Amino acid sequence: MKKLYSALMTAFNDDGSIDEAGIREMVRYNIDVNKVDGLYVGGSTGENFNMNHDQKKRVFEIAIDEAKDQVDLIAQVGSLDLNESKELAKFVTDLGYPKISAVTPFYYNYTFEEIKHYYNEILKGVDNKLLIYSIPALTGVSLSMEQFGELFENPKIIGIKYTNADFYLLERVRNTFPDKLILSGFDEMLLPALALGVDGAIGSTYNLNAKRAKAEMIAFDEGNIEKARQLQKESNDLITALIKNDIYPSLKLVFNEMGVHAGVTKEPMAKPTPEMRAGAEKIYNDYLK
Repeated sequence: MKKLYSALMTAFNDDGSIDEAGIREMVRYNIDVNKVDGLYVGGSTGENFNMNHDQKKRVFEIAIDEAKDQVDLIAQVGSLDLNESKELAKFVTDLGYPKISAVTPFYYNYTFEEIKHYYNEILKGVDNKLLIYSIPALTGVSLSMEQFGELFENPKIIGIKYTNADFYLLERVRNTFPDKLILSGFDEMLLPALALGVDGAIGSTYNLNAKRAKAEMIAFDEGNIEKARQLQKESNDLITALIKNDIYPSLKLVFNEMGVHAGVTKEPMAKPTPEMRAGAEKIYNDYLK
Protein backbone atom coordinates (compact mmCIF):
# COMPACT_ATOMS: atom_id res chain seq x y z
CA MET A 1 0.00 0.00 0.00
CA LYS A 2 1.27 3.44 -0.92
CA LYS A 3 2.04 5.81 1.96
CA LEU A 4 0.41 9.16 2.67
CA TYR A 5 2.28 11.88 4.57
CA SER A 6 0.94 15.20 5.78
CA ALA A 7 3.33 18.12 5.42
CA LEU A 8 3.08 19.33 9.00
CA MET A 9 2.17 22.95 9.55
CA THR A 10 3.76 25.08 12.24
CA ALA A 11 1.38 26.92 14.56
CA PHE A 12 2.54 30.46 15.34
CA ASN A 13 1.25 33.05 17.77
CA ASP A 14 0.51 36.58 16.55
CA ASP A 15 3.99 37.73 17.58
CA GLY A 16 5.71 35.05 15.48
CA SER A 17 6.58 32.78 18.39
CA ILE A 18 5.85 29.06 18.20
CA ASP A 19 2.52 27.81 19.54
CA GLU A 20 3.63 24.46 20.94
CA ALA A 21 0.15 23.31 21.95
CA GLY A 22 -1.11 24.00 18.43
CA ILE A 23 1.66 21.95 16.84
CA ARG A 24 0.87 19.07 19.17
CA GLU A 25 -2.82 19.27 18.28
CA MET A 26 -2.01 19.07 14.57
CA VAL A 27 0.29 16.09 15.09
CA ARG A 28 -2.38 14.31 17.10
CA TYR A 29 -5.11 15.05 14.55
CA ASN A 30 -2.98 13.71 11.73
CA ILE A 31 -2.24 10.51 13.63
CA ASP A 32 -5.53 9.88 15.42
CA VAL A 33 -8.09 11.20 12.93
CA ASN A 34 -6.37 11.40 9.55
CA LYS A 35 -4.55 8.09 10.13
CA VAL A 36 -1.64 9.27 7.97
CA ASP A 37 1.36 7.03 7.49
CA GLY A 38 3.83 9.79 8.25
CA LEU A 39 4.63 13.45 8.75
CA TYR A 40 7.02 15.65 6.76
CA VAL A 41 8.34 18.14 9.30
CA GLY A 42 10.01 21.45 8.48
CA GLY A 43 9.01 21.77 4.84
CA SER A 44 7.45 24.60 2.84
CA THR A 45 4.06 24.04 4.48
CA GLY A 46 5.74 24.26 7.88
CA GLU A 47 7.02 27.73 6.91
CA ASN A 48 10.56 26.52 7.47
CA PHE A 49 12.17 29.36 5.57
CA ASN A 50 10.41 31.93 7.75
CA MET A 51 11.90 30.46 10.92
CA ASN A 52 15.14 31.09 12.75
CA HIS A 53 17.50 28.29 13.73
CA ASP A 54 16.18 27.80 17.26
CA GLN A 55 12.57 27.71 16.07
CA LYS A 56 13.40 25.00 13.52
CA LYS A 57 15.02 22.86 16.20
CA ARG A 58 12.10 23.35 18.58
CA VAL A 59 9.56 22.28 15.95
CA PHE A 60 11.58 19.12 15.29
CA GLU A 61 11.62 18.40 19.03
CA ILE A 62 7.90 18.96 19.50
CA ALA A 63 6.86 16.85 16.49
CA ILE A 64 8.88 13.78 17.40
CA ASP A 65 7.98 14.05 21.08
CA GLU A 66 4.28 14.05 20.24
CA ALA A 67 4.40 11.49 17.43
CA LYS A 68 6.89 9.21 19.14
CA ASP A 69 7.05 5.99 17.09
CA GLN A 70 3.45 6.07 15.87
CA VAL A 71 4.13 7.20 12.29
CA ASP A 72 7.09 7.61 9.94
CA LEU A 73 8.81 10.98 10.29
CA ILE A 74 10.86 12.90 7.73
CA ALA A 75 12.75 16.03 8.81
CA GLN A 76 13.46 18.67 6.14
CA VAL A 77 16.84 20.17 7.06
CA GLY A 78 17.74 22.03 3.86
CA SER A 79 18.98 25.61 4.14
CA LEU A 80 21.01 28.13 2.19
CA ASP A 81 23.46 27.91 5.11
CA LEU A 82 25.16 24.55 4.57
CA ASN A 83 26.51 24.55 8.11
CA GLU A 84 22.97 24.93 9.43
CA SER A 85 21.80 22.04 7.24
CA LYS A 86 24.61 19.85 8.56
CA GLU A 87 23.88 20.80 12.16
CA LEU A 88 20.14 20.16 11.74
CA ALA A 89 20.81 16.82 10.05
CA LYS A 90 22.83 15.70 13.07
CA PHE A 91 20.31 17.21 15.48
CA VAL A 92 17.27 15.39 14.04
CA THR A 93 19.21 12.16 13.62
CA ASP A 94 20.13 12.28 17.30
CA LEU A 95 16.46 12.97 18.11
CA GLY A 96 15.53 9.76 16.30
CA TYR A 97 14.15 10.88 12.95
CA PRO A 98 14.50 7.86 10.64
CA LYS A 99 14.73 9.95 7.46
CA ILE A 100 15.82 13.44 6.50
CA SER A 101 15.14 15.57 3.46
CA ALA A 102 16.76 18.67 2.03
CA VAL A 103 15.52 21.18 -0.51
CA THR A 104 17.87 21.88 -3.39
CA PRO A 105 19.95 25.01 -2.66
CA PHE A 106 18.34 27.97 -4.37
CA TYR A 107 18.53 31.68 -5.25
CA TYR A 108 22.18 31.82 -6.36
CA ASN A 109 21.89 29.61 -9.47
CA TYR A 110 24.21 26.98 -8.07
CA THR A 111 25.97 24.61 -10.45
CA PHE A 112 25.13 20.94 -10.26
CA GLU A 113 28.55 20.23 -8.76
CA GLU A 114 27.74 22.67 -5.96
CA ILE A 115 24.35 21.01 -5.43
CA LYS A 116 25.97 17.57 -5.33
CA HIS A 117 28.54 18.81 -2.83
CA TYR A 118 25.74 20.25 -0.67
CA TYR A 119 23.93 16.91 -0.40
CA ASN A 120 27.07 14.88 0.19
CA GLU A 121 28.20 17.32 2.90
CA ILE A 122 24.84 17.15 4.69
CA LEU A 123 25.16 13.37 4.87
CA LYS A 124 28.82 13.24 5.80
CA GLY A 125 29.15 11.75 9.26
CA VAL A 126 25.36 11.38 9.67
CA ASP A 127 23.88 7.89 9.93
CA ASN A 128 20.60 8.60 8.19
CA LYS A 129 18.78 8.36 4.85
CA LEU A 130 17.91 11.39 2.71
CA LEU A 131 15.15 12.32 0.27
CA ILE A 132 16.01 15.06 -2.23
CA TYR A 133 13.32 17.75 -2.04
CA SER A 134 12.80 18.78 -5.67
CA ILE A 135 10.44 21.74 -6.04
CA PRO A 136 11.49 23.74 -9.14
CA ALA A 137 8.53 26.13 -9.02
CA LEU A 138 9.88 27.65 -5.81
CA THR A 139 13.62 27.02 -6.10
CA GLY A 140 14.17 27.45 -9.83
CA VAL A 141 16.30 24.28 -9.72
CA SER A 142 15.36 21.51 -12.16
CA LEU A 143 17.43 18.36 -11.89
CA SER A 144 17.71 16.02 -14.87
CA MET A 145 17.41 12.25 -14.75
CA GLU A 146 21.18 11.99 -15.15
CA GLN A 147 21.72 14.39 -12.28
CA PHE A 148 19.37 12.43 -10.03
CA GLY A 149 21.43 9.39 -10.99
CA GLU A 150 24.65 11.09 -9.91
CA LEU A 151 23.11 12.06 -6.58
CA PHE A 152 21.89 8.49 -6.07
CA GLU A 153 25.50 7.34 -6.21
CA ASN A 154 25.55 8.32 -2.55
CA PRO A 155 23.92 5.25 -0.97
CA LYS A 156 22.39 7.38 1.79
CA ILE A 157 20.24 9.24 -0.78
CA ILE A 158 17.23 6.96 -1.03
CA GLY A 159 14.78 8.93 -3.14
CA ILE A 160 12.91 12.13 -3.97
CA LYS A 161 10.09 14.25 -2.68
CA TYR A 162 8.99 15.04 -6.22
CA THR A 163 7.09 18.36 -6.31
CA ASN A 164 7.44 18.93 -10.03
CA ALA A 165 4.88 19.20 -12.80
CA ASP A 166 7.24 17.50 -15.30
CA PHE A 167 5.64 14.06 -15.43
CA TYR A 168 7.72 12.97 -18.38
CA LEU A 169 10.74 13.30 -16.12
CA LEU A 170 8.86 11.52 -13.33
CA GLU A 171 8.20 8.55 -15.59
CA ARG A 172 11.84 8.45 -16.73
CA VAL A 173 13.16 8.62 -13.15
CA ARG A 174 10.65 6.05 -11.87
CA ASN A 175 11.58 3.50 -14.50
CA THR A 176 15.31 4.17 -14.41
CA PHE A 177 15.53 3.93 -10.61
CA PRO A 178 12.85 1.40 -9.60
CA ASP A 179 14.36 0.85 -6.16
CA LYS A 180 14.33 4.50 -5.14
CA LEU A 181 11.56 5.98 -3.00
CA ILE A 182 9.52 8.57 -4.89
CA LEU A 183 6.86 10.53 -3.02
CA SER A 184 4.62 12.86 -5.03
CA GLY A 185 4.46 16.42 -3.74
CA PHE A 186 1.63 17.95 -5.79
CA ASP A 187 -1.70 17.13 -4.10
CA GLU A 188 -3.67 18.25 -7.16
CA MET A 189 -1.87 15.69 -9.34
CA LEU A 190 -1.99 12.68 -7.03
CA LEU A 191 -3.87 10.47 -9.49
CA PRO A 192 -1.49 10.85 -12.47
CA ALA A 193 1.43 10.43 -10.07
CA LEU A 194 -0.09 7.15 -8.85
CA ALA A 195 -0.42 6.04 -12.47
CA LEU A 196 3.31 6.62 -12.94
CA GLY A 197 4.20 4.43 -10.00
CA VAL A 198 5.06 6.73 -7.10
CA ASP A 199 5.40 5.12 -3.69
CA GLY A 200 3.12 7.60 -1.97
CA ALA A 201 2.57 11.31 -1.46
CA ILE A 202 3.43 14.20 0.81
CA GLY A 203 1.22 17.27 0.84
CA SER A 204 -0.14 20.25 2.72
CA THR A 205 -3.82 19.64 2.02
CA TYR A 206 -3.63 16.13 3.48
CA ASN A 207 -3.77 17.83 6.88
CA LEU A 208 -7.42 18.48 6.01
CA ASN A 209 -8.11 15.99 3.25
CA ALA A 210 -6.24 12.80 4.13
CA LYS A 211 -9.30 10.56 4.23
CA ARG A 212 -10.30 11.45 0.68
CA ALA A 213 -6.72 11.09 -0.56
CA LYS A 214 -6.34 7.68 1.08
CA ALA A 215 -9.66 6.58 -0.44
CA GLU A 216 -8.32 7.68 -3.84
CA MET A 217 -5.19 5.61 -3.36
CA ILE A 218 -7.26 2.57 -2.43
CA ALA A 219 -9.58 3.05 -5.42
CA PHE A 220 -6.57 3.30 -7.72
CA ASP A 221 -4.98 0.15 -6.29
CA GLU A 222 -8.28 -1.70 -6.75
CA GLY A 223 -8.49 -0.61 -10.39
CA ASN A 224 -11.53 1.61 -9.82
CA ILE A 225 -10.24 4.51 -11.90
CA GLU A 226 -13.60 6.27 -12.20
CA LYS A 227 -13.90 6.46 -8.41
CA ALA A 228 -10.30 7.65 -8.16
CA ARG A 229 -10.98 10.35 -10.77
CA GLN A 230 -14.07 11.54 -8.88
CA LEU A 231 -12.13 11.74 -5.61
CA GLN A 232 -9.33 13.68 -7.32
CA LYS A 233 -11.92 16.06 -8.75
CA GLU A 234 -13.35 16.62 -5.25
CA SER A 235 -9.87 17.19 -3.85
CA ASN A 236 -9.06 19.65 -6.62
CA ASP A 237 -12.26 21.59 -5.93
CA LEU A 238 -11.05 21.94 -2.33
CA ILE A 239 -7.52 22.89 -3.41
CA THR A 240 -8.84 25.51 -5.85
CA ALA A 241 -10.94 27.07 -3.09
CA LEU A 242 -7.96 27.12 -0.70
CA ILE A 243 -5.73 28.79 -3.30
CA LYS A 244 -8.35 31.45 -4.05
CA ASN A 245 -8.63 32.18 -0.31
CA ASP A 246 -4.79 32.38 0.15
CA ILE A 247 -3.67 28.84 0.79
CA TYR A 248 -1.26 29.05 3.72
CA PRO A 249 -3.43 31.15 6.05
CA SER A 250 -6.49 29.27 4.83
CA LEU A 251 -5.11 25.84 5.71
CA LYS A 252 -4.82 27.03 9.29
CA LEU A 253 -8.17 28.78 9.32
CA VAL A 254 -9.93 25.66 8.06
CA PHE A 255 -8.10 23.57 10.65
CA ASN A 256 -9.47 25.97 13.27
CA GLU A 257 -12.96 25.40 11.84
CA MET A 258 -12.36 21.69 12.39
CA GLY A 259 -11.55 22.30 16.04
CA VAL A 260 -7.76 22.07 15.70
CA HIS A 261 -5.78 25.08 16.92
CA ALA A 262 -3.36 25.73 14.08
CA GLY A 263 -2.38 29.27 15.02
CA VAL A 264 -1.58 31.82 12.33
CA THR A 265 1.04 32.16 9.62
CA LYS A 266 4.33 33.91 10.37
CA GLU A 267 5.01 37.29 8.81
CA PRO A 268 5.66 38.28 6.11
CA MET A 269 2.88 35.82 5.24
CA ALA A 270 -0.56 37.38 5.52
CA LYS A 271 -2.50 37.48 8.75
CA PRO A 272 -6.16 36.38 8.48
CA THR A 273 -8.66 38.99 7.37
CA PRO A 274 -12.42 38.82 8.01
CA GLU A 275 -12.85 37.88 4.34
CA MET A 276 -10.36 35.01 4.69
CA ARG A 277 -12.14 33.78 7.81
CA ALA A 278 -15.49 33.80 6.02
CA GLY A 279 -13.92 32.02 3.07
CA ALA A 280 -12.41 29.36 5.31
CA GLU A 281 -15.75 28.72 6.99
CA LYS A 282 -17.34 28.26 3.56
CA ILE A 283 -14.54 25.91 2.46
CA TYR A 284 -15.06 23.79 5.56
CA ASN A 285 -18.84 23.63 5.06
CA ASP A 286 -18.66 23.00 1.31
CA TYR A 287 -15.85 20.43 1.14
CA LEU A 288 -15.03 18.94 4.53
CA LYS A 289 -18.03 18.93 6.85
